[in-house]
Amino acid sequence: MDDVVDVDGLIDALIEREGAYVSHPEDKGGPTCFGITEAVARAHGYAGPMRQLPRSEAAVIYRRLYWQRPRLDEVAKRSGRIAAELFDTGVNMGPAVAVTFLQRALTALNRGARDYPDLTPDGRVGPTTLFALDTFLALRGKGSGETVLLRALEALQGERYLRLAERRPANEAFLYGWLANRIG
Repeated sequence: MDDVVDVDGLIDALIEREGAYVSHPEDKGGPTCFGITEAVARAHGYAGPMRQLPRSEAAVIYRRLYWQRPRLDEVAKRSGRIAAELFDTGVNMGPAVAVTFLQRALTALNRGARDYPDLTPDGRVGPTTLFALDTFLALRGKGSGETVLLRALEALQGERYLRLAERRPANEAFLYGWLANRIG
């Protein structure tokens, strides 16, 4: 478990929200179990029926792919709230998209690059992104700075959901749930 964030708790809550096996005809990702797509399960060695994906295997995949690989543990050392938001967004949209949102928001909030240099939105948490986050939180305050940054992340997430529904009308079947359960 991370010192700042209860990663196991985040994963358990996520698995509860995602539910067990789902195969919605409009979902381009295909069948899921505990929110894990069949393609992701197969890529990580699960060969059985998706209906029988063990919850423990889903938890391992979430920790490895959506927490450790995108280096959210490093973000969590600075802000547990931001790391938790990026984790949830990353599960739904992909970790690189979530990190790109962070980089875009930090760049927009750097007061014309006076606080720290603009970031290249590459979807990877590296030293430059962590420096920008550290500097932003130091200058804007842990409490209020986190709140504003969370609002920016949620605004970017909400805009992306709307765009997905506009570009592919079949996604309208999911829009209400995305907005109700993924933002805030």
